[in-house]
Parts: sequence; C-alpha cells; structure tokens
Amino acid sequence: MGFKCGIVGLPNVGKSTLFNALTETQAAQAANYPFCTIEPNVGQVAVPDPRLQKIAGIAGSAKIIETQLSFVDIAGLVRGASTGEGLGNQFLGNIREVDAIVHVLRCFENDDIQHVENKVDPIADAETVETELMLADLESLEKRVPNLQKRGASGDKEAKATAAVLSKALDLLRDGKPARLTEPADEEEARLFAQAQLLTAKPVLYVCNVEEDAAANGNEYSARVFEKAKAEGAEAVIVSAAIEADLVGMSQEEKMEFLSEMGLEETGLARIIRAGYELLNLQTFFTCGPKEARAWTVHKGAKAPEAAGEIHSDFQRGFIRAETIAYDDYVEYQGEAGAREHGRLRQEGKEYLVQDGDVMLFKFNV
Repeated sequence: MGFKCGIVGLPNVGKSTLFNALTETQAAQAANYPFCTIEPNVGQVAVPDPRLQKIAGIAGSAKIIETQLSFVDIAGLVRGASTGEGLGNQFLGNIREVDAIVHVLRCFENDDIQHVENKVDPIADAETVETELMLADLESLEKRVPNLQKRGASGDKEAKATAAVLSKALDLLRDGKPARLTEPADEEEARLFAQAQLLTAKPVLYVCNVEEDAAANGNEYSARVFEKAKAEGAEAVIVSAAIEADLVGMSQEEKMEFLSEMGLEETGLARIIRAGYELLNLQTFFTCGPKEARAWTVHKGAKAPEAAGEIHSDFQRGFIRAETIAYDDYVEYQGEAGAREHGRLRQEGKEYLVQDGDVMLFKFNV
C-alpha cells in the first residue's frame, strides 16, 4: 500500500527540487518562478528497508520488491488560495486526495532565489499555508454543520453524531486552530470525523529545507520549526534539497561516501519516509520465497486478515491462519526451517495483531 504524501509549500521554497531528488525524476521542471508546478506530479518511491535485503539473502529470493510510497508535488500556494487566488481551488482539491501533508519550509538564505514574501521566515510561511487550509475548512463546515444539525433534529442518527464531532472541529477552526486537534468522543465519532476529509485534519510533516552546511544539525530557522511541530503534535525533519539533488544518479557507495563527508548517516528521503511512517502509524511486514521477497505496509493495530488483504482480497476473505516468524528470529535461525525447528514459527489466527517486521505466510481457502 505505501502511502500518499502531498508536498506543499509557498513558491520557491525548494519543493520541486526536493520532489525531483526524492523520485529521481526530472518530471517537475524546477524553474525559479511562482506557479511553475501546475499539474500535480506524482512520483512512486521505493521505501528503503535494509531488513528486506537480509530476508531475501536468507530465503534465496530471485527478486526483491520494496513497498511503495507516493509523493504528489502540489502547485505552490499563496495567500488567498482558499478564495481561488493563484491556483487555489486546484491546490485544495489535490490536498484532499492525500494521506499526509509534507510541508516544505525555506530555512536558508539565498539572494539568487526570490522569496514570495521577500523575507525568510519559515514560521510565517507555515502559518500562511495553514491559514489557507483552515479558511477552506471553516467555509466548508459553516455550511455543513447547520445542515447536519437539521437532519439530526429530524431523527437521522448518523447526521446527529457527525454534527456533534464536526461542531468541535468548527469551534477549533474559529479559534484559529487546525481540525487535527479535535478529540472524537468514541470510535464512531472518529470514523465520521475521518470521513469528513478536512484539510487541517491531515497529519503534517514539516520539512526544513536548509543550506548544505546545516544539513546535519539544522540552523536557527529549523530549530523554530521543530518547536512549532512539537507544540502541535506534528513531525519535523531537516533536509537539504541541494544535497538530495546532488545525490541523484550516484551509486549507493558514492552516496554513502558523499553523505559521510557532509556528516550525515542517511539521505533526506530515508528521514522523510521514517517520519511519514511514524506520522501515519504505519508498519512493515514481509513475505518471502524463492521467487521474491517483498515488503508490505499496514497500519499499526492491523489484524492478520487485514495484512493478508494487502496482498489480495481473496486472502482476506478466505483467511484461515498466518504462519508468522518475527524478523529477529528469522535472521537468527536463518529462515523458515530453522525457525520452525526452534519453535519460533507461530500459527496465528484472525485476532493476531501484526507486528513490525513479521515474516508471514498466509493460509486461505476461497
């Protein structure tokens, strides 16, 4: 499954440069003027996971298939987008389609690259974008909530419950706070809230785009972004889009050498993916055999049949059991036969909660 992240930010903060580097495509013509990204560019990226290589080596798999992550590069937003300024309406529609928002903030000084507001202030930039999203949500809820309340008063139970949870979101938005701070009373309210697809309810990952010298430890701008993220339950990572652009086309060895010279242990892509996984509550499980070793993504808390359904709906429908080996056991006992011998291969039923790194084989009957 992977997940779909929308990359947003004001014009000229390094969005398209970062997108190109992440997807190693030059699909986004990264030119230095506002609105150079109009159609959302979608890039599929393989999620790097060293465990998969190890499993494939033990299982003697001919092919390795990583789980995928989609990045959508969404056109630069400006003040007034909620009323259709710039490419506003299109922008908001594209954001509705993604699971999480990756918000690129300019945390570097460079006189050659103009800033849309003519000053470097990542917090103000973040607030410009957040305000536009809040205004769009506010306008939408001010129409929806009264309608739902009317339907609820005439006996529609679902409308009544939806009105209750969306009223909480509306109060937050009127106070200038994002809808993601809404606290649904129970699971049903949480479901109805998720269905409402509010823009400010989506989890946010702030990407601080810093100059090359600050890529390891960040700078004063990125430090302020981290404080903001902490205060609102978001995630933040430091990335230098310039370094990521330099890495494109290098071999794995060259990349590692280049990164260590810069005082870095991994690419910005790896950091963004890990933070994204945390944000969306995702985890990975594996399947392997002589043909292929493959990584799959499920939500934390998913039960074995849901994991089976990621592979094929028939697996979920006819689920019988899942032969499961924890990743550490798989490596320690060198595969399925060794794990079975040492009593580490478990037969798990429908209620089993999948753990990160499980190596699974599903038995099903349709």
